[in-house]
Amino acid sequence: MKAATAPLARLVALLPDIAAAAARHDRAASVPYDSLALLRDAGLPGLTVPAALGGGGAGLRQAADAIALLGSACPASALILVMQYIKHAALARSPAWPTALRQRVQREAVAEGALINALRVEPELGSPTRGGLPATVARRTADGWVLSGHKRYSTGVPALRWLEVHGRTDEAEPRIGSFLVPADAPGIEIRETWDHLGLRASGSHDVLFHAVPIPADHAIGLALPGPTSGPDAVQMAWNAVLVTAVYTGVARAARDWTLEFLRRRAPGSLGAPLAILPRVQEAVGQVEGLIAANTRMAEALALATDAGQPPSAAEAGVLKVILAENAVRAVECCTLLAGNHALDRANPLERHWRDVQCARMHAPAADAAQAAAGRAALAVGAA
Repeated sequence: MKAATAPLARLVALLPDIAAAAARHDRAASVPYDSLALLRDAGLPGLTVPAALGGGGAGLRQAADAIALLGSACPASALILVMQYIKHAALARSPAWPTALRQRVQREAVAEGALINALRVEPELGSPTRGGLPATVARRTADGWVLSGHKRYSTGVPALRWLEVHGRTDEAEPRIGSFLVPADAPGIEIRETWDHLGLRASGSHDVLFHAVPIPADHAIGLALPGPTSGPDAVQMAWNAVLVTAVYTGVARAARDWTLEFLRRRAPGSLGAPLAILPRVQEAVGQVEGLIAANTRMAEALALATDAGQPPSAAEAGVLKVILAENAVRAVECCTLLAGNHALDRANPLERHWRDVQCARMHAPAADAAQAAAGRAALAVGAA
């Protein structure tokens, strides 16, 4: 645990510079390479890599603390780091990865700040969380595999070192799994399609794989499609806590700006700051409650998961929905308090409102999460 403390302390010192750059990258829809470089130099990409390999050895609680801090400064950088933390936490407990390959990826994260993300969404399939056979295909060759396909919403892809690509084999009975692709492999095309309302700096572009060659041992966890044991509860907990920590951070930034606005704004008709009004104080209290609820829920989820007692996958899914909705509602309350000033691009609240809308877009979607929780509840005690 102590190994993770130093990067977190360094992160706090970096936040002002990262926050200052965030507005510029949002305007230009540019990947925040400068902020990512600061995070790399501070050792943040290796935070959840095991200490035995030189990493921070952080659990979910410490990772969530880092993401919530970074989310308040630059949610695009925070989301890229979320994918890094989730993947490295999964790597540390995955028996499917060849040991040498896993340790290479882990050591590069520590020594070089190398980033990784899983590329799963496709134009036709959508998110594989809803089922279906991926159109991305790997063909066996004498030297390994050749991968062809098209992925969407590939967060941070211009800044990645490794791409873990969800796909299938071209065998008579196709197997499904992951294929680890170096980002500089020949045949990779990044198509700059990301032109979004929020998280504009996340570089979540399309990626096309044109017969990309990879070594034989870069195929991971290949298996025939069929009934599974269901989503990994630990993975679902990491996803629920870290993804929504980005947006709780956004809500805190919106809250902080709004408080200053309310303390300074003194309409002529009132002759005093808006902060003195009871209705304003009540609305601010609502924002405080939503952020506090998120903080406490995330903390409880993270501590339970770190203690080896994660919630069920269904529970983690619906809690993710609640955490996301609370963050959205908190920022919406701030915009109502600020009025027209909230929609002025000269003020950061406009950007915070746009960014927090993305909280609802992450898997599992509300309908899928609530249906899964409902099925689980109805199954209890059924004959």
